[in-house]
This record gives sequence, C-alpha cells and structure tokens, in this order.
Amino acid sequence: MSTVTPPAAAPSRAINVALSEAEVTAACTKHRAAISAMEPLMSGGTRVVLNNITDADRVRAVFGKKVIEGTVKRARWQRGH
Repeated sequence: MSTVTPPAAAPSRAINVALSEAEVTAACTKHRAAISAMEPLMSGGTRVVLNNITDADRVRAVFGKKVIEGTVKRARWQRGH
C-alpha cells in the first residue's frame, strides 16, 4: 500500500497582512524588499506583491503572525481610463 503526499503549495510573491500600507512599505524598505504592487484589503489589512520570491519569503518571516491566512475580501480591479 502506498501513500500519496499532497503537493506543497506553490511559492507566492503575494502576501496579505494585518498592517497598514505605510507599515508594509516601511518594513519592506527596512528589509530591502522591492514592492511590485500593493492594495488595501476590503476585509482589513494590505495585500503586497514583492518583486521576487526571495524578498517575499524574507518579509513573510518578518511579518510573522500579522500574515493573514485564508480568504480575504479584495476590491474588484478595474482598468484605468
């Protein structure tokens, strides 16, 4: 009998955190992690996308328990005019 190990979650450059955009920016600047995109979450907190997975893993560790797990409510994206 063999067992099947579920695949590990793919690494992500996106992190949802229970912090303000200013706090996220300050932490990323302090840890030299370049931000690709950032948006406030409708459910509270901030979604930040880092330029690379190395930076994302580093700041994910810095944010620690402030990282929001699970589903968050985001605003619907609309193309600019």
